[in-house]
Amino acid sequence: MNLQEKKGFPLGKQNFIMMAISFAIIVIGFALMTGSTTTETFNEDIFSTRRLTVGPMLSLFGFVAMIVAILWTPKNKH
Repeated sequence: MNLQEKKGFPLGKQNFIMMAISFAIIVIGFALMTGSTTTETFNEDIFSTRRLTVGPMLSLFGFVAMIVAILWTPKNKH
């Protein structure tokens, strides 16, 4: 196949859908990690499992899923 014959995007529709889902998972993970504390009052909720474990793990899963989404090659693509 010639270079001139090969046209189109290197990523397909399925890749973009997977990337959008991965991005949403990353955003949800970062949202779970958010919190606030001020110098006047101390909020013990900053040490919750949601902020220390669930949020970072969800974000990590999202980043790994993003890598998989970019590298994914459909089986029916030639």
